[in-house]
Amino acid sequence: MKFNIYGRFQVEVRREDNCWQVYRIALGKRGRMNDVVIPSHLEEEEIVTYLDDIFHELAGIGQRVERVLP
Repeated sequence: MKFNIYGRFQVEVRREDNCWQVYRIALGKRGRMNDVVIPSHLEEEEIVTYLDDIFHELAGIGQRVERVLP
């Protein structure tokens, strides 16, 4: 799943070994964000809210975290 974080950057969240892994996407590259930990018990539909909770300090007025559909 890919998410647009307030129009500033994108992340990809993948389920690997029963854990959520977060990768930052930039210019065709992908780097793991080890400092972002998503609890493994969260369901897919809860991740957008969780990302908004942890990145909210980056938000401007009216901005939000959005899932990027393929």
